[in-house]
Amino acid sequence: MDAKKIVVVVEDVDLARTALQWALHNLLRYGDLLTLLHVFSPTKSKSKNKSRLLRLQGYQLALSFKEICNSNFFNTNIEMIVTEGDQEGRKIVAMVREIGASVLVVGLHDHSFLYKLAMAHGNIANSLNCRVLAIKQPELPPLKVKTRAMLPQLDRSTNMDFSQIEISGFQ
Repeated sequence: MDAKKIVVVVEDVDLARTALQWALHNLLRYGDLLTLLHVFSPTKSKSKNKSRLLRLQGYQLALSFKEICNSNFFNTNIEMIVTEGDQEGRKIVAMVREIGASVLVVGLHDHSFLYKLAMAHGNIANSLNCRVLAIKQPELPPLKVKTRAMLPQLDRSTNMDFSQIEISGFQ
């Protein structure tokens, strides 16, 4: 069985951490390579200090994701990539292709690059060349009497809605 190259998009949102945890528990197998990819926005400032600070913050965020991996799964093959790119996802697409990923895992939220990429490019099937797994939390139904705080907390793995976006289906 060949080792898979799994790329997880690192963002400072809870859904990105949820997506990582989902990938660790449901996708990652012994020998697979897990790439934590963080793309930060370019600065409009000509100052190199601002860019350096964004890179450092991105690296620290990626380290916190690596810590999640190491606390649950020892001896995991992990690489971290922190790079500058656009908000539309072109840099993520380029990195996924360069890595030769078999799976891209993304926490799907309102500002996800997947939406922006789909809006900018009608046909993105040729862009990624891998499966895309978009993980999102289900929306809670409106409550009549009880507040959400009064509801029992469910385990995240049982409360998670799983969405699989097969890019080859978009044409």
